[in-house]
Amino acid sequence: MASLTKICVFNSAFLLVFVLISVVVPSDASTDRTKTVEFNVKPGGVVHTFTEGISEYKCSFTYASQGGTNEQWLMSVGLSDDDKLFSCSVWRPQGKSYLFFTQFKAEMKGTKIEYANAYSQTAAGGQSDVPLKREEITIGDSTVTHTDGKFNAQLSKLTVIGRTRHDEL
Repeated sequence: MASLTKICVFNSAFLLVFVLISVVVPSDASTDRTKTVEFNVKPGGVVHTFTEGISEYKCSFTYASQGGTNEQWLMSVGLSDDDKLFSCSVWRPQGKSYLFFTQFKAEMKGTKIEYANAYSQTAAGGQSDVPLKREEITIGDSTVTHTDGKFNAQLSKLTVIGRTRHDEL
């Protein structure tokens, strides 16, 4: 029964992400509702933060990594047409990062997290997304972080979707 529940939760989460991508990033999306920017992930063990946002909603990615050289990463943020959902994805477009992450945290400002997942490898070059084990990440109301002692230092993608506090009058 627990396995069936996990499969249902996974399928529901996948469907939610698919629907939200369609809602948040339609093909004729206005540039003020979606944004993708490139940034460098720098090794050296120093804590770095990269932040992007739309309107009053912000996504911050804080990390420390070791090994290799700088890697080009992307951050995409999007706000649904009805202003109820804000999404943030951080990923390495080449698929797998060669850096070892000693820590990471994604923080959403102005939203409550509805869905989050992290991956050790992203779909690129014929490869599939490889999600981290559930025990490797901790999902809170506004943050997704590595779990001390459980995280295996591999991160290539992080996806977070939050419900805004937007209320209708």
